[in-house]
Amino acid sequence: MSLRFGILVFPNIQQLDLTGPYEVFASANGAEVHLVWKDRNPVMSSTGLPLTPTATFDDHPPLDILCIPGGGGVNALLLDETVLEFVREQAPAVRYLTSVCTGALVLGAAGLLKNRRATTHWYSMDFLDRFGATAVEDRIVWDGNIVTAGGVTSGIDFGLALIGELLGKEEAETVQLSLEYAPAPPYSSGTVQEASPQVLATAKDRFSRTRKERERILAEWKQS
Repeated sequence: MSLRFGILVFPNIQQLDLTGPYEVFASANGAEVHLVWKDRNPVMSSTGLPLTPTATFDDHPPLDILCIPGGGGVNALLLDETVLEFVREQAPAVRYLTSVCTGALVLGAAGLLKNRRATTHWYSMDFLDRFGATAVEDRIVWDGNIVTAGGVTSGIDFGLALIGELLGKEEAETVQLSLEYAPAPPYSSGTVQEASPQVLATAKDRFSRTRKERERILAEWKQS
């Protein structure tokens, strides 16, 4: 029997949040992957890659897994009741409700992280407690049927872990080998702990506009 994965796609999405787990899911034996949005019009990622939804909120097939990626476009989703209601409706229907990076904030805004352990991108970890979640600085966090992954590239690890849970270790390892996923980064600056103070400051500066907007939105959200 096929597993149906649904991945939310939206304007200004971080494309690797989507394409990392997408490649893992789509490489698994018998898997279907659907990109779900309000309509089928192409949307532009935050780095300019166009992505085309394959299903809508109204006509997608029954899903086994729903994944919410992150990116700057998450800010608009936090106050988008159509999106939040879609996520709430799917929560009791899917086997696993998941997120990558700041997609966890969408789960939180939908009211689904209260009293749950969760992770997200390092520069948004401090937002999780606003949704009643317990922030955990791990690459993948499991809490019941909610699975959250850390920033961007952790979506690949998360995808493999989920395939292992659903289809077994051998299938996950086969997918990993087929993708030749054996990370060996040329620099040791992939975490806050490893990065130099200068690199950390530069990265924070590049996120500053999105961060300030997110702070404003969540301040209003908390008051509502």
